[in-house]
Amino acid sequence: MEQTTRISPEELVARARALVPLLAERAAQAEAELKVADEVIAALQEAQLFRVMQPKRHGGFEFGPKVFAEIQQTLAEGCMSTAWMYGVVAVHPWQLGLFPEQAQQEVWGEDASTLIASTYMPVARVTEVEGGYRISGRWGFSTGCEHCDWVFLGGNITPGAGKGNSYRTFLVPKSDFRIERNWDVIGLRGTGSHDIVVEDAFVPFHRTHATQQHDDAANPGRELNNAPLYRVPFAQMFIPAVSNACLGGLAAAIQHFKDYAKQGISKNVGMRTVDDPNAQLAYARAVVAHEQMVENRKRHYEVQMSYAERGEAAPVNERLRQRYQLAQVANECAHHINELLRCCGATGTYRSNPLTRIFLDVFTGRAHIANNVDLFGRAFGFIALTDQTTTDSFL
Repeated sequence: MEQTTRISPEELVARARALVPLLAERAAQAEAELKVADEVIAALQEAQLFRVMQPKRHGGFEFGPKVFAEIQQTLAEGCMSTAWMYGVVAVHPWQLGLFPEQAQQEVWGEDASTLIASTYMPVARVTEVEGGYRISGRWGFSTGCEHCDWVFLGGNITPGAGKGNSYRTFLVPKSDFRIERNWDVIGLRGTGSHDIVVEDAFVPFHRTHATQQHDDAANPGRELNNAPLYRVPFAQMFIPAVSNACLGGLAAAIQHFKDYAKQGISKNVGMRTVDDPNAQLAYARAVVAHEQMVENRKRHYEVQMSYAERGEAAPVNERLRQRYQLAQVANECAHHINELLRCCGATGTYRSNPLTRIFLDVFTGRAHIANNVDLFGRAFGFIALTDQTTTDSFL
């Protein structure tokens, strides 16, 4: 098993910061090619950023979600598509650490830098056979799949069942799936979130994971990967990965707007943008909102890890509150970037305006099911008002 040289979380974040100019330089290429450039993937690998939550036994650092989030938010200041792709793919080593050791060896035994894509849509057609399952299906939205040698695929082992105890993640090698390049969208184009097609592939039992179950029996990897990190429930670990990039995008938009305002003349009101009261207010609100969301996210991670260190799951109300607050992030970021663009006037409509790509990327990110603010707001409100408990999988 590969061992990495121990470095500090600060060093990993610094490596991410150093890559921001490269990501910004390659952002247009990623958008045009519908994939993050190979050069960028190589740079992320060289910086060892994908290993942030990978088990130490397999060459990782086992740093917590707080470090992971800071890296992802930093990368998003250069390119949101790259950061989104990084966030989704870099959380997978954490999940693989929950699989049986045999599966971990199959993926990382020869190369600990091997990457895994995913699409957790529960659409697999599953038949149980001796030693495992045969699965078929077509899954959408597999971010970064062209850079990955394996993929996590969702499905229910009981036909017609909800996610619950029937839901599984199936780990499938590249030889057993094909990619349909159909990712043609308005934003986050560089994520390359194409479809995955599987036709009657065999998946042995050891390459499946009862993703929505939190007990040790359902997560056999904890026997060897026993750090508290691997006791955080799946949803609390994965869901932030699809909004962290929005926070980094908002940070970049704030800086771009500040640079523009210093030299821009608002043709709408006939004054310098820095003197425009509406621009001043939009900027102030965006800065404060960003700071509040970042600090709130840090609190989430502290709460998650404090429970994990005690071997417990956070109370239902706490988890639902976090889910609602996480879902709000993309919506809030979209609102503030929209206000900054509005203060650019007609100049803000040019594709050459750096806020334009961020605007489209955040609005696309907002469409992810995990960022459905109304859904999770209603769920939190209902549970909190009725003092009920639930074991639903979205927690």
